[in-house]
Amino acid sequence: MSRALSRRGRQEESPYWPGFVDAMAQLLLVITFLLSVFIVVQFLMAREISGQDSVLGQLRSQIAELTELLALEQSAKADLEGQLLAVTDDLNAEKNKATSLLAQLQAENAKVASGGSALSGLQTQLDSERKISSEALAKVELLNQQIAAMRRQLAQINSLLDAAEERNRQSDAQVADLGKRLNAALAQKVQELSRYRSEFFGRLRQILSQRSDILVVGDRFVFQAEVLFPKGSADLNAAGQQEMLKLADALKQLEREIPADIAWVLRVDGHTDSDPIQSPQFQSNWELSSARAISVVKYLVSQGVTARHLVAAGFGEFQPLVEGDTEEAKSENRRIELKLTER
Repeated sequence: MSRALSRRGRQEESPYWPGFVDAMAQLLLVITFLLSVFIVVQFLMAREISGQDSVLGQLRSQIAELTELLALEQSAKADLEGQLLAVTDDLNAEKNKATSLLAQLQAENAKVASGGSALSGLQTQLDSERKISSEALAKVELLNQQIAAMRRQLAQINSLLDAAEERNRQSDAQVADLGKRLNAALAQKVQELSRYRSEFFGRLRQILSQRSDILVVGDRFVFQAEVLFPKGSADLNAAGQQEMLKLADALKQLEREIPADIAWVLRVDGHTDSDPIQSPQFQSNWELSSARAISVVKYLVSQGVTARHLVAAGFGEFQPLVEGDTEEAKSENRRIELKLTER
């Protein structure tokens, strides 16, 4: 029974196998055809590419030939341009020569024309001169008369000048004499002022002889700053006011003795040491020295000394009596100087 069943099964499956074989055969044919087509296409493309390579090689060789021809043409062009420039230069030179010759010819023609016109002008001028010769002679005669009159006037002027020079010589002599008199008068005034200066300083020496800190240096009285002012200040202290009161009395007596026609002043000079100062009141030693001199002058004026006989000056630290940075040197350089001098 099993054999019958297996035979029956093979009989039922057998109709599908031939169709499958046919389909596979057809598929194999299609693949074979596609391979054949692909091979043919590859062959054709290979032939096309080889043909293009050969064409490209030909084009490259043609480009190389054209490049060589272009170089040859450029070289020939450069040679032609050089020849053209040379020919142009030659033409310009010839043109300049021709222009120069033309200018020379024109100049010669102008000379010839001007020579003819000049000859004609000379003839005309000669004719005109002949016509005015009589008038010229009359003018010459008139000029001679005028010259004679001017000579007479010149003689009168010379005599006047001689007289003026004589008066000038007399005036110069008078001026020289006046100058001598003036110099003599000035010398006398200077001598008188020197005498009063000596008397004034002698009087001050007597008044201030008890102070060792007040010196006489040449023609000046020197007060140490500590005698008159506190350190760094321009306000007279009590001792300084007492000394300045003595000085004011001597000055007032001197004003009564010196004649009014002698111009004199007492110069008050302020000096400091070399130490810099910067305070709200004084920004530099210039200002401190000037303020101290002005303070002395103001005090003397307040004690009755005439203001026009006083001068205040500040020298800062730039006129030291003693060189050096020691405390002793600085003390000597801080000072007030008094000098009686001409105004």
